[in-house]
Amino acid sequence: MAGTTIKISAADGGMFDGYLAIPDQASGPGLIVAQEIFGVNRHMREVADLFAEEGYVVLAPDLFWRLAAGVELGYEGVDLDTAFSFHQRFGIGQGVNDINDAIRALRARPECNGKVAVLGFGLGGRLAYLAAARLKIDAAVSYYPMELERHLEEAGAVHCPILFHFGADDGYTPAPLRDAVSKAFAGCAEAEIRVYPGADHGFNNPSRNAYNKAAATMAHSRTIGTLHRAIGPHYDLEALWEKHVECEFVTRSVDDTMKTMVAEPYVNHVPDMTGGVGYHELYRFYKNHFIPKVPRDTRIIPVSRTVGANTLVDEFIFCCTHDVEIDFMLPGIAPTGKYLQVPHVAVVHFRGNKIAHEHIYWEQATALVQLGLLDPTGLPVAGAQTAMKVLDPALPSNTLMAKWKSSAPQS
Repeated sequence: MAGTTIKISAADGGMFDGYLAIPDQASGPGLIVAQEIFGVNRHMREVADLFAEEGYVVLAPDLFWRLAAGVELGYEGVDLDTAFSFHQRFGIGQGVNDINDAIRALRARPECNGKVAVLGFGLGGRLAYLAAARLKIDAAVSYYPMELERHLEEAGAVHCPILFHFGADDGYTPAPLRDAVSKAFAGCAEAEIRVYPGADHGFNNPSRNAYNKAAATMAHSRTIGTLHRAIGPHYDLEALWEKHVECEFVTRSVDDTMKTMVAEPYVNHVPDMTGGVGYHELYRFYKNHFIPKVPRDTRIIPVSRTVGANTLVDEFIFCCTHDVEIDFMLPGIAPTGKYLQVPHVAVVHFRGNKIAHEHIYWEQATALVQLGLLDPTGLPVAGAQTAMKVLDPALPSNTLMAKWKSSAPQS
């Protein structure tokens, strides 16, 4: 996505810039992105674009404009020194006022439905918290806020959902500060504090050495959960997933399948690493190696489904006759004509109202045993019994464990 730069009027006079990103739906809840000490640089614009894909009308105001307009800094050397210089000279109270002006500008836009949250990082995380305490907003999300200890007396003024993300190894937000934040919000049902083991300051930023993908991914899901509950938008992820599966297995349309996904999705079939990354590679995979390679008698037996803020986990049994080379599941294995019943788990991540990526897991050993390609003798593997056990938990456990009988209580 590509945003645009707009002008924002300051209440005390003057104009400052803001990076505006609009969702494909052309309307939605508003989201202010409050910058790090490095200005509204490429990373902040990418954050704005990402949340626009999630369905928000996003505005990232230039909060350093009173010191210097258009600041965009890197993360090392002279740029890092310059960033701290801006931070030291920044007026935090005036920054909150400028965020209020940005909120006013965002709510005035026809694309915004009137609900607005503030999301901030570092310095911006501190501002997001102060916006929740001092301004009329609907939610706040604060990533590794700097110098929060100066304002904890204002915690009682927060009357909207607020989520804090802290890295456990962040020297700017050590354990005593995190404990103080927890104490300040004790008893507040709408406050949530999350700490990520092994994560440092800036863990959400792929351009920084501190980037921690696992922490960033988890934090993003929790952020989406907080925002969805407070301001929306609300999507039926089950319906989106079922439409995707229908396009794959019923109508068998490659184009319609891709329409259910983001512009650059990826699919990873974990056991054999088939799938594709990006639109063109994934289209090629679906067209040549997935949809035409699904056996005609394929049947999917649902077992369980869990739906989160931006993730769906589907557990099912994949049943079919192996009458075609199934490239995506059993590449290089000529048809055997045998019937397969294989437990699967699909972990599906969404971005807005589209599928962003899928991780598909299945028990490859049971498939090979059922095809007669793997002799289970002496190995801790089984055939169709694995699927039967999933469908009927009452079936015997530990049948492959020779020592199971010897551990029985003695009568």
